[in-house]
Amino acid sequence: MRFLVRLIVNAVALWLTTLLVTGVSVDAFGDDGPVETVLTYLLVALVFGIVNAVIGTLIRIVAFPLYVLTLGLISFVVNGVLLLIVAGISTGLGFGLQVESFGWGIVGAFVLAVFAWLVGLVARPVLGGRGRA
Repeated sequence: MRFLVRLIVNAVALWLTTLLVTGVSVDAFGDDGPVETVLTYLLVALVFGIVNAVIGTLIRIVAFPLYVLTLGLISFVVNGVLLLIVAGISTGLGFGLQVESFGWGIVGAFVLAVFAWLVGLVARPVLGGRGRA
């Protein structure tokens, strides 16, 4: 249940990001109907979650000294690279995320993180998060 809610949160955050950031878009597979579009956002969110869990963790471990040296600012670059990797994978699969350039990747990753945090705040009761007493 928790996995599905997080997947939906990331898909909604990705959708909001594509509405706000002009350099990031999602191309639906098949027809451009609502079902195909929603499934595409869910699949891209799934690919993003897998890439973030596997490759992102490895990059963060290797780049830990840079995180310390730059006071965490390198995370913008790392998240932009991860977004570009997701765009490459999803494009290779024939659907999905399109990022115009590395700069748009960094902006898109930042906006995506903010929206995922905000949508996650709304979904926290569903996830069983702790509220303030």
